[in-house]
Amino acid sequence: MRPNTRRPPAIPPSALADVLVERLTTAYAAAADPAQAGPMTAYMKDVAPFLGIRTPRRRALSRTVTKDTPRPSEADCAALALRCWSLAEREYHYFAVDYLRRYVPRCTSGFLPVVRHLIVTTSWWDTVDLLAAHTVGPLVAADPRLGAVMDEWVEGDDLWLARAGLLHQLTYKSATDAGRLFAHCRRLAGHPDFFIRKAVGWALREYAKTDPAAVRAFVTAERDRLAPLSVREALKSLQCA
Repeated sequence: MRPNTRRPPAIPPSALADVLVERLTTAYAAAADPAQAGPMTAYMKDVAPFLGIRTPRRRALSRTVTKDTPRPSEADCAALALRCWSLAEREYHYFAVDYLRRYVPRCTSGFLPVVRHLIVTTSWWDTVDLLAAHTVGPLVAADPRLGAVMDEWVEGDDLWLARAGLLHQLTYKSATDAGRLFAHCRRLAGHPDFFIRKAVGWALREYAKTDPAAVRAFVTAERDRLAPLSVREALKSLQCA
């Protein structure tokens, strides 16, 4: 996997992001629990340090952070996400992921480079999968021309971009571009990495809930190329071998 050599997007000025980040760092720092931080960091394979704030508490704090703040612009979303990602602790990244999930309808296709930076920076499944399904996915749905970018991600050398490209249609259901989904799965069928093999199966399994016959036919046709893990995951909801 080649290292990411792109320069990070510039952080735009944003008074709203200033307010949110100040509230966020104050609230989260006060709630930090060093006894929880170690195990949480270890569970996520030391990809980033944690403050030690469990999810229910973190979400409650996040609601206080965003209380009585206006809906953001695209520039506000970019500034908030990039500034959160510049902070070391993982809970700040989670706040940004949740914020983008809520406000992605405020963003255009021009926001995709920001999300790309988040995906390739401090990368692990805990942020990549949510960004893929709930930020990248809506951006592509709103501007189908971005489907070509998903093709580039799947064809490229970055593991996490490839996984995001595979998973961006995860919530599309009947709106899924099945041809693109199957092409992506076929392209990565023999990939050696666990995270890609798992994502191939996961993407197929979700689409099987909408068109089980199509997924069953695809798996039958490509079974010799697909990893056993991908096949097992793909067929879970179909209850067949």
